[in-house]
Amino acid sequence: MENVSQADQLESIKSLESTIRKLENALSQMTQNGANTTLVKKRLKAVSIGLAMLEHVWNQEPLNYIQEDLAEARQVIIGLFPSIQNSYAKSKTGSPQRTLLERRIKALKLAVQAIDDLTT
Repeated sequence: MENVSQADQLESIKSLESTIRKLENALSQMTQNGANTTLVKKRLKAVSIGLAMLEHVWNQEPLNYIQEDLAEARQVIIGLFPSIQNSYAKSKTGSPQRTLLERRIKALKLAVQAIDDLTT
């Protein structure tokens, strides 16, 4: 995995933690409303695995996922990029939303890279 500065590591971890909280809130709302939660659950699991991967690589945290979980998480994370990049394209330059999306994209790319490094 490429060398990533301490600041970028911290930003990436915080970004994925924020994304997880957002997905947990969405899951809670959708459950209350009786909506189908399959996609949100899949995304929540994938982003959680992505965070675990980064913490494993950078902080030597234990990793308790099987190959199939890692492969599925990688595919789900890659599937998130088009919608995030679409939101990014619509955001205003210099806006807090754009900064958040830049960090999220970077963190998710690093998570995919960490999964790739571990599984190849």
